[in-house]
Order: sequence, then C-alpha cells, then structure tokens
Amino acid sequence: MDEKWDELANILKTSNNIVFFGGAGTSTESGIQDFRGNGGLYSREYKGYNPEEILHIDFFLKNRKIFNEFLNEKMNFSDIKPHKGHYALVKLESIGKLKAIITQNIDDLHQKAGSKNVLELHGNISHFYCLACGKKQKENFSCSCGGITRPPVTLYGENLDEEVVELAIDAIKKADTLIVAGTSLTVYPAAYYIQYFKGKNLVIINADETKYDQYATLVIRDSFAEVMSYAIQK
Repeated sequence: MDEKWDELANILKTSNNIVFFGGAGTSTESGIQDFRGNGGLYSREYKGYNPEEILHIDFFLKNRKIFNEFLNEKMNFSDIKPHKGHYALVKLESIGKLKAIITQNIDDLHQKAGSKNVLELHGNISHFYCLACGKKQKENFSCSCGGITRPPVTLYGENLDEEVVELAIDAIKKADTLIVAGTSLTVYPAAYYIQYFKGKNLVIINADETKYDQYATLVIRDSFAEVMSYAIQK
C-alpha cells in the first residue's frame, strides 16, 4: 500500500454522495474469469463458436441448446462468494455515503454481499424466466406453458434497459465522488456515462491504464478488494 490508499480513505471521509461504477475486474478477485483479458472468457472458442457470438440475441434464438450449455459450463456463478471489496461498499452504503452502485457485471455479487441500490446495466444471470408467462426459477427450466426461458441479461444485439440507464446517469450527475473500478472503460455505451460526472473526485482503481486516467483525481493500480477494504476502515 502507499499514500494513495490513504488519499482514498480521506476522499471517502469527506464525500457525502458517492457513486461506484464497476466492471469485470471487481469480480475476478472472487474467482470469476474476466471477459477480454489474457486468458479471458472470450479468448477461446466453445464448441466451435466464439463466445461473443454465443452471447448474441440472434444465436440465443437460433441455438438455445449451446447457449444454455455455455451459460451452465462457463457462466455459472452460483457458488461464487463476494470478497471484502464488495463488503466495503455495503458498509459505505450503510453509513449513507454511497448512494448507488452501477455495475456492468451480471454475477449478482453486490446483492449477495448486501448492497441495496444496485443498478445492473447488463442485467444478471441469477435466475431464468419464461418469456411467455413470466414464471421464474433459479435454474434453467422447461416452462409448463411451452414458452422460451432465458436469464434477464442483456445480450449482444439488445438494448440496455432505459430505466436503469436513466437512473445510472442521474446518480452520476449528482455524485460528488465517482469511484470507477475494474473496468478499462472501453465497453460502450456504459463507458460513455462517465462523461456525465461533474463532481469533485474521480477515482479510478484498475490494473491497466484507462483513457480517463488523465481526468482522474486519483488513480490506483492495486487490488480493488484490498484498496476498498483498507480505505473504509481508516
């Protein structure tokens, strides 16, 4: 650790409207494989298909068998546990400083940790539901009504939920501190929302450089879990 960790702790103490914006890098410390990194989920084919192709709405509609097999084998997060970075955000929310968590992740880890106001830009795969009747179950199922089932996740080729997007942008606009972690800020349209921040402190916690580093108040290249856990306890 270095003085930057203490600087973040001070920012947390002096801020009253914090918003957290997180990407895949906040979940890798729980053991979830990232998507675009070296050796990530997208780096190798699955049964002859590129994973990004499998996770497209057109593929889902044409080949649900392989789509569901891919989810079950590669994206089953039911046994994954939150880490201390997630719990640090819960504490920050419980004392009234953290107003919203905006996440690009679909693993439900923030909710598992106990966070309340979580805005999931890409939905999640915590359950499946029937497109015809709306019935829900934790696991994939064949609905008795004969309808197609799917998880409430935004696939490639689909639009983001407009209500969630509006809530996220509004939260960012109101924030005095925006903490961005575990994302290279290259996935659009989500990365574009950072431009709505007009507050005092932009904090970026990420292993690699982002194009927003030059605008940040503080850039930290260390573990998200370790940094947040340390800063919330100071």
